[in-house]
Amino acid sequence: MKWEPEVPRWKQVYAVMSERILDGTYAPGGRLPSAMGICGEFGISQVTAKRVLTELRKAGLAYMQPGIGTFVTELPQPPSS
Repeated sequence: MKWEPEVPRWKQVYAVMSERILDGTYAPGGRLPSAMGICGEFGISQVTAKRVLTELRKAGLAYMQPGIGTFVTELPQPPSS
């Protein structure tokens, strides 16, 4: 990943992860990568990875099940036409 120096890394990783949630790469109800998995993929610290997961939860895109993991929230579907 090419980093933008003026934007905090957690925000850049958050943007990638939230886009993956919204485009269905991470399916609703599916487990998100762990903080360690995010560290490995993006080359960031565990503190930064945990911040990304926290921000996804704050945005309502994910929820945590303690001791199990972080999962994608079931997002409202647009009405069918």
